[in-house]
Amino acid sequence: MFGFTDETVIEVASGHGGSGSVSFRREKYVPRGGPDGGDGGKGGDVVFLVKRNLRTLTHLRSGTSYHAEHGEQGHGRRKHGRDGRDMVIEVPPGTVIKDADTGEILKDLKEDQQRWVFLTGGKGGKGNWHFRSSTRQAPRYAQSGLPGEMRRVRVELRIIADIGFVGFPNAGKSSLLNYLTNAHSKVAGYPFTTKIPHLGVFSYGERILTLADIPGIIEGASRGAGLGLAFLKHISRTSVIAYIIDLSDDTFLESYAKLKGELESYSRELVEKREIIIASKLDLPGTEERLKELKDTLNGKKVYGISVFSGSGIREVQQAFLKMAEL
Repeated sequence: MFGFTDETVIEVASGHGGSGSVSFRREKYVPRGGPDGGDGGKGGDVVFLVKRNLRTLTHLRSGTSYHAEHGEQGHGRRKHGRDGRDMVIEVPPGTVIKDADTGEILKDLKEDQQRWVFLTGGKGGKGNWHFRSSTRQAPRYAQSGLPGEMRRVRVELRIIADIGFVGFPNAGKSSLLNYLTNAHSKVAGYPFTTKIPHLGVFSYGERILTLADIPGIIEGASRGAGLGLAFLKHISRTSVIAYIIDLSDDTFLESYAKLKGELESYSRELVEKREIIIASKLDLPGTEERLKELKDTLNGKKVYGISVFSGSGIREVQQAFLKMAEL
């Protein structure tokens, strides 16, 4: 997902309404026909539309203006001016629209094909045909169209997933995501291989779950250290958090508590979410004993030991994901 963007500020404006027309009927044998000026067209709206196939806000360049079309002026013979075309801005599911100056949340867009009219275009003005009367048979004025609206908004993406993977760098999150889905997240034996969130779709029979691999968290992430702070918001929408603990790391017994601490420092709501604990790299020497130590340390919490290399424990994790997603 090259060029991933999860936050941008844009200016949006709805179209002005078209002015009404000042016109008089002029036909053969009708030299002094009455007024026949048509109404102006309505200005276009600014509309946000959720598209499931989008995964980033890269297409919305920061500082860019997005303007709907103005309504067309009215015409003679009582012809209505054409309405302005809407400005439709497509965004991924999980997009939050905020006022750029105050930070107020204006709309939370979650569902595919959800359509939200943010700014309504100006109403078109009435043509002089409307102002005729028995005492005013040749009105020479028409209404101007009403102006549109303009706003600066901050567009933020907060990824929606059923289960979000959290762990320290090189814990095996990307390997597990790739094993379960077709995400093709980059995998390598060095920290911060994952620098952007990756989504994968896990299918099991008729069930479909969305899994999210979040960049590795380091100590101090909640205060801005490393890559974690920029992406902790992406797990705020997940239903379940999967804590991935690397059994090959000598500090494996401390990993769970440290991860929980970073999440709690960022948002208390994160640690209150349902969780599943997964101990990775069970194929490496000595990790069977470490898995037993980890289970003892976590005081009876359910811990799933897995190896992506051998496939050990994967089926149990799949079943646990499906069961937790049903709750």
